Amino acid sequence: MAGAVAVQLTPEEEKQTIREITAASEAHTKAGDTFYLITQRWWQDWLKYVNQSQTSAMNDGSFSEHHDSVGSSALMRPPSIENSDLIYETASKDSAKAIELQDTLVEGTDYILLPEEVWNQLYSWYGGGPILARKVIDSGLSQTELSVEVYPLRLQLHLMPKGDRSTIRISKKETIGELHKRACEIFDLKPKQVYIWDYFSRQKHALMNDMEKTLDDANIQMDQDILVEVINSNAGGCVGSVQENGSVDNGTLAVAASQSSLVTAGGLYANKYSSRNGNSESLQLQNSNVEKAFGSSGVSTRGSSCGLTGLLNLGNTCFMNSAIQCLVHTPEFARYFRDDYHQEINRQNPLGMVGELALAFGELLRKLWAPGRTPVAPRSFKAKLARFAPQFSGCSQHDSQELLAFLLDGLHEDLNRVKHKPYIKSRDADGRPDEEVADEYWANHIARNDSIIVDVCQGQYKSTLVCPVCNKVSVTFDPFMYLSLPLQSTITRSMTVTVFTCDGSALPAVCTVSVPKQGRCRDLIQALSNACSLQLNEKLLLAEIRGHLIYRFLEDPLISLSSIKDDDHLAAYKIPKVLKKTKFLQLIHRRGEQGAGNSQSTMGWKPYGTPLVSPISCDDTITRGDIQLMVNKMLSPLLRTKNTEYAGINCSNAPVATSNQSHATRSTEVCADSDGADARQSYGGSLKAVTFQKLPLQLVDENNACIDLTVGEDKVVKLSSSSMSILVFADWSQKLLGSYDTSHLETLPEVCKYGHVSKKARTEPLSLYTCLEAFLREEPLVPEDMWYCPQCKERRQASKKLDLWRLPEVLVIHLKRFSYSRSIKHKLDTFVNFPIHDFDLTKYIANKNTPRQIYELYALTNHYGSMGSGHYTAHIKLLDENRWYNFDDSHISPINEEDVKSAAAYVLFYRRVHSDKSSASNGAYSTVECQNSHN
Repeated sequence: MAGAVAVQLTPEEEKQTIREITAASEAHTKAGDTFYLITQRWWQDWLKYVNQSQTSAMNDGSFSEHHDSVGSSALMRPPSIENSDLIYETASKDSAKAIELQDTLVEGTDYILLPEEVWNQLYSWYGGGPILARKVIDSGLSQTELSVEVYPLRLQLHLMPKGDRSTIRISKKETIGELHKRACEIFDLKPKQVYIWDYFSRQKHALMNDMEKTLDDANIQMDQDILVEVINSNAGGCVGSVQENGSVDNGTLAVAASQSSLVTAGGLYANKYSSRNGNSESLQLQNSNVEKAFGSSGVSTRGSSCGLTGLLNLGNTCFMNSAIQCLVHTPEFARYFRDDYHQEINRQNPLGMVGELALAFGELLRKLWAPGRTPVAPRSFKAKLARFAPQFSGCSQHDSQELLAFLLDGLHEDLNRVKHKPYIKSRDADGRPDEEVADEYWANHIARNDSIIVDVCQGQYKSTLVCPVCNKVSVTFDPFMYLSLPLQSTITRSMTVTVFTCDGSALPAVCTVSVPKQGRCRDLIQALSNACSLQLNEKLLLAEIRGHLIYRFLEDPLISLSSIKDDDHLAAYKIPKVLKKTKFLQLIHRRGEQGAGNSQSTMGWKPYGTPLVSPISCDDTITRGDIQLMVNKMLSPLLRTKNTEYAGINCSNAPVATSNQSHATRSTEVCADSDGADARQSYGGSLKAVTFQKLPLQLVDENNACIDLTVGEDKVVKLSSSSMSILVFADWSQKLLGSYDTSHLETLPEVCKYGHVSKKARTEPLSLYTCLEAFLREEPLVPEDMWYCPQCKERRQASKKLDLWRLPEVLVIHLKRFSYSRSIKHKLDTFVNFPIHDFDLTKYIANKNTPRQIYELYALTNHYGSMGSGHYTAHIKLLDENRWYNFDDSHISPINEEDVKSAAAYVLFYRRVHSDKSSASNGAYSTVECQNSHN
């Protein structure tokens, strides 16, 4: 490579060299190889350089097959590689550990990835940096796809009991053992003294003791907390926990975990289940302590009651077992599948499973309703399930609700009584009565979909779309199988932002707005614009403030709000909307640090307060006096004198404009500075001569040198061509602070500060009715799901309103506890207060001819623990006994009705209560019927 540096190649030679290296490296890429990020901007400059005879640069990073000679107007060779715009600015730029990629980079837009050989060659020619290397890993469901891990996991390590913290980057393909090793090195600990825990939501969820397991397999997510717990060698157990056994080492880690009395997120339940995740069924059956905890030593039943048969866990199949038990104990399904349902199997339905799923489910249901208490191993059913839904194969944990949705849909198609579905074109309402349109839609639906599942579980929505431009109203009536209700705290998020003006027209204002929790910056800016009464000719520039400096501008409207933490500090600056070729002046406030023992001596200037921002036109000639005037205007609301006003500048001796005297008609106004001197200055050709106070300002030029702006006011300021920001320091002396009230700049509230009111509100349980109301609330469609207005002939962001129109016999309600946002998965452990009896939905039915709709809970699934590593159970009421039971895989135990409600409730099953008591009990099964069903 030394020779390559010594002799500069022609553009064509560079292109040919890189093409050959690329072709050779791509042929044998494998996991573990290194790729390098390079800024898209520099890459495009290089492509133009080596293909400068072409009329346009290539956007896809591929090489042209044309070989034209270099013209006379040759482009300059690119400078050294400059990757600094891909990383966050840090205090220690020379430290490799300090390099952090910006969170919102997009491949192909912000950067491209180069194989190691290609990077080495370019680097030998051009140098530069910083060097951003990333590894190739196996990915995809089959782990056979290759991808570059641009963003390794960022984990927050919490040392207990010392309280130290550390943030590390580690590949998701590294093992738990490597994480354990890294944690010990960071905190200088002996490996045998340390446990590491999945510390999701700052609570212990799972002991990470399988040292060979990858972090990916352990479902560790970006920005997750990891607890590093040091063993108290004297006590023989973990600090903060009570151990039943004596000393603990790595060899007995699993045993210690199963026997400990730790109280974790789910209380006793979470402790019982954590030792069983992924383990064999024998563990739960042989451990006498676990048996006692489950209370399964003596289940009291009447005679030989049916329906109390458990399902063996075949390896993380609790998600399947809990859903099956709820369906099996739905009286309408129990009666249907124990009768002769074979004549209804639809083997010709291309959307079905040739009837095999229905047959497998029917066979399993009959076994579970047969007399006896021997647990059933659902191997045959699981095999059928894996055949038709490969996503549920293997021994991985899955979402119980997703399985339930597949089962209901699959059983419907297997049992659809319609053998040949007619084609029916739905008509719009066009002003017809809702009752007529709804019945027409339902009849059309039944003409194509008619099964026991439709009879029992399907209802009907009324969906109303309104065009925001022409007010066209479109009403449709659609079927539903279940209701997926968002939990209140997953819908919106309160965010506090301080809004500043750039022209000194108002004091800073603190605004707290409600935005979609999974929204984007555009949602926050829109909410702030409404809250602060933004004018039509204004827009907001959003910035994150750290250490009294602007850390970053949030200019991309698609930045996810989840990247903004509750303890961050945000400022929004009102600026003119129509700005061309504009840079932004950043006014950074500094305060003198006093020397020890001498209040008069100043050790230096330290940033404080909140920076202010004002736009500067690149087309105008800007002098030092212009910047003085701009800063005076920005600070004018903070002046302690309140006698006068000019264009937002408060001055002690300036005349006051009358109500009919606009800023545009004023001729000359004079303000006196602190020394009484008048200094007239013209700003940008648009402002009249005014007097302003010269402030101790220093401008940072492109060479990072400070220019004193108190002298040479007519001197032109040279604006940096490479930076969009102009930094100006305002040094606040004690004397100057006496003239201004800077308290408005000193305290910038956090994005979300939980005060007394918020804490009180959070103690109030979330009602299921509240969740339903949020689900039915009118809201605009997301931009990705625009509606085509038939009247405008354009796609519009219509408002959408859902109403319940027709309710089913069995109403299934899914509480949306899990959210997914890019690489982040999150579970919400909010307690929802759901009614067990008298669930009254009458007022939520848009069809006012519907009689009273009362429902009663008879089953639900529960999820304990974190995503991917938790445990599912079911609470089910046996209607003939009028008694609740806990179904935990093969273990079944009676529970009190008051214990049915918990923060683990996930999917709720309600039955309609009929006014006729005889019809209400029609689905109950007596012991005699159960015993004689197979005679």
